[in-house]
Amino acid sequence: MISAAYAVETGAEHAAAFYATPEFWVAAGFILVIALAYRPVMRAITAGLDTRASQIKGKLDEARRLREDAQALLAEYQRKQRDALQEADAILTHAREEAARLKAEAEKSLEEAVQRREKQAIDRIAQAEVQAIAEVRNLAVDIAIGAAGRLVADQMSAQKANALIDGAIQDLPSKLH
Repeated sequence: MISAAYAVETGAEHAAAFYATPEFWVAAGFILVIALAYRPVMRAITAGLDTRASQIKGKLDEARRLREDAQALLAEYQRKQRDALQEADAILTHAREEAARLKAEAEKSLEEAVQRREKQAIDRIAQAEVQAIAEVRNLAVDIAIGAAGRLVADQMSAQKANALIDGAIQDLPSKLH
């Protein structure tokens, strides 16, 4: 048997059933409230999480769409850049060809101009030569005429000179026609 002091110390003297204690009913009420609130709370939490998941999914879809748009724009600008570089290369090639053509034309034109000037200079030299020869001939003729005139005057008599002049006058009409 259990002594009274021991029973008081351990609380075993008057042991009531566990369902008769207030702690049991507080625990049972708490579990019942938790059980009853579980479904609506879980629905609210699930709805909140579903809403949040939808928002995140929408943001991810929008981010994916924006990324695809950005990649498309990047590809388009890269294509435009390649096209612009090709066009610039074509322009440079055309400019080089045009410069070479213009240079060839300028060289040809310069060569033709030099040839023309050279021909003009040769023609002028030939004209000057012909003119100089004519002047020398005229001068030689003048000197010869002067010398012949002095010789004839020195050696010819006046009578003979008059006869020559008269003969030349008579021959003049036949030589003019």
